[in-house]
Amino acid sequence: MPWVASGRRETREPLMPERHGKKPSVLFVCVHNAGRSQMAAAWLTHLAGDRVDVRSAGSDPGERVNPAAVAAMAEVGVDISAEVPKILTVDAVKESDVCITMGCGDACPVFPGKRYLDWKLDDPAGQGVEAVRPIRDEIKTLVEGLIAEIAPATP
Repeated sequence: MPWVASGRRETREPLMPERHGKKPSVLFVCVHNAGRSQMAAAWLTHLAGDRVDVRSAGSDPGERVNPAAVAAMAEVGVDISAEVPKILTVDAVKESDVCITMGCGDACPVFPGKRYLDWKLDDPAGQGVEAVRPIRDEIKTLVEGLIAEIAPATP
């Protein structure tokens, strides 16, 4: 997958650097931290449980989480109604092993030893729940693939 800015490449670091027994950490970033990144963080928390540290942030956080995203996630039993958009900080990126962007351009700082992915997803802003459902489902599929790589369930 390409990195978010034209002319940049996805980093070539291994997907999960050696962390000496620590659990992996993932940061989801989108512009407003009100839809895609909130749904992705909720899916990862819901599906991986405590096997992964999960954060989300936005380069220009909105005032609240998109109500259609809240409703779409509630339909599948995942409650994000108490979440609030958060500002993207350099520390959040530094503390993460994997940084996944969703349409935030160059806003995410780049540090060596991190894995950067850009998920191309439609923006749910201004959409109704009917339009958000397929985005929610696509995010779930992407998160399931991520979990298989960084924190597979052990028998």
